[in-house]
Amino acid sequence: MTPPDSGPRQFAAAIQPLLAAFVAASLAGIAGWMTLAGGPSGLVHHDAPPDPEATFTLDVNAADVDELAQLPGLGPATASRIVEHRRLHGPFATSEALLDVPGIGPATLAAIRPHLRPIAPRSPTP
Repeated sequence: MTPPDSGPRQFAAAIQPLLAAFVAASLAGIAGWMTLAGGPSGLVHHDAPPDPEATFTLDVNAADVDELAQLPGLGPATASRIVEHRRLHGPFATSEALLDVPGIGPATLAAIRPHLRPIAPRSPTP
């Protein structure tokens, strides 16, 4: 003898048209959403996400080696030279003063300039 509840389960005949209408409405909603999103090409591909639009900025006179090393074109060695130069000569008066640091040339300065916060002018000491 087999138990009475064995075998495939089915929805009652009265509920099946409602379930079919729900599934059809859901699929129509998904198709509408994809159309509004620009079709399949408007979706973000998970292997190639878009580049971030926000850029980070830092204060070159307060950043430590780890923060400076994240700037494009700089590594830990150049970041250490910036911190050492700042320790020996005081804070940078302008972003162009970074050219005095060994390993930073005009191309490197141009690459990191969008990430540098404006340097506030030094107040005169009485």
